[in-house]
Amino acid sequence: MSQAVIQLGPVTCPSCIKKIEAAVSKIEGVETVKVLFNSSKVKAAFDGNKTSGNAISETIQKLGYEVQSVKES
Repeated sequence: MSQAVIQLGPVTCPSCIKKIEAAVSKIEGVETVKVLFNSSKVKAAFDGNKTSGNAISETIQKLGYEVQSVKES
């Protein structure tokens, strides 16, 4: 299982969190996703054979949110 921590620009509303979590959870291979409101970070666990941290960040960007960095492990 791979993990990614994606630093976003400011996330300002609870509905934004739900929107991001819903979209990322639909990506094939994503097992868990959690948006941390106070730090504007997304933590995701996923199958590295099916998706990647960069693919997850692209999905978030398509929703209109700024991605500042992606750290994958």
